[in-house]
Amino acid sequence: MFHRDKLTRKVGAVLLALMLAACQTAQAPSPSASSATPSADTSVQTASLPATGYAPATAQERGFSALVLNASTGEQLYAVDADAARFPASLTKMMTLYLLFEAVAEGRYSLSSPLTVSENAASQPPAKIGLKAGTTISVQQAARALSVRSANDVGVAVAENLAGSEAAFARQMTQQARALGLSRTRFVNATGLPDPGQVTTARDMAKLGLALKRRFPQYASYYRAKSFTYNGRTFKATNNLLGKVSGVDGLKTGYIRMSGYNLVATARRGGKQLIVVVMGGQSESARDREVTRLIEAYS
Repeated sequence: MFHRDKLTRKVGAVLLALMLAACQTAQAPSPSASSATPSADTSVQTASLPATGYAPATAQERGFSALVLNASTGEQLYAVDADAARFPASLTKMMTLYLLFEAVAEGRYSLSSPLTVSENAASQPPAKIGLKAGTTISVQQAARALSVRSANDVGVAVAENLAGSEAAFARQMTQQARALGLSRTRFVNATGLPDPGQVTTARDMAKLGLALKRRFPQYASYYRAKSFTYNGRTFKATNNLLGKVSGVDGLKTGYIRMSGYNLVATARRGGKQLIVVVMGGQSESARDREVTRLIEAYS
């Protein structure tokens, strides 16, 4: 009996100690609450995350959104799910262009500066202009290729030259998005090629389009161009409305299977400037018809 009671007391003591340890573990501060200073890389990644409460993985595949704004006043004229999470596809390249033009404005590059093409950049899937590893392309040529042809090989070349890697550049893109008030956008690559973590909204893309044109008006002709010539080849603009719909003067198209057909278009009619966004079009022609209809309806 004595040995049994002693054993019982020992087991009870062990159980009590385990319970106390569990309580202390539950009350221990989380790593995010600690006073330790995060590394530079961690702080950058934190800054790149979407606004609190926004789950980027919830973007709807081929979800439809539309938005029409008065580009002069910012007044909303029409909206369908303008704040719903969507995949930007090559609308992404508006931010790639923004950071490229910013680098020129800051004097880090000139329009004639050469950008080196890596094997990684050259190996990107279409759309592309056929850059060869080990060659260079000027900043101006790169900007025109992105604006007109939406070239993925050029987008990665820009990212690697400006930031050292596409991942680092994507973090800069997201930081710039926050600075411009694009609270529901996160970039993980420079091109818009498929990635479930790369998300935005129609409203954020309208804001980005307006910021691009207002901050860098000297490059407006790039978005209006119907073609681009590089290395002896001429590439047709992806924006089918240029020269076909009165007043349309840019901006950017995009397509991946996850997104459907996207277009941010700017148009001037009778002194009125519009920016129209359609995302998740079922076909290229359906997207173009919807953008045209909205321009006609609100101009």
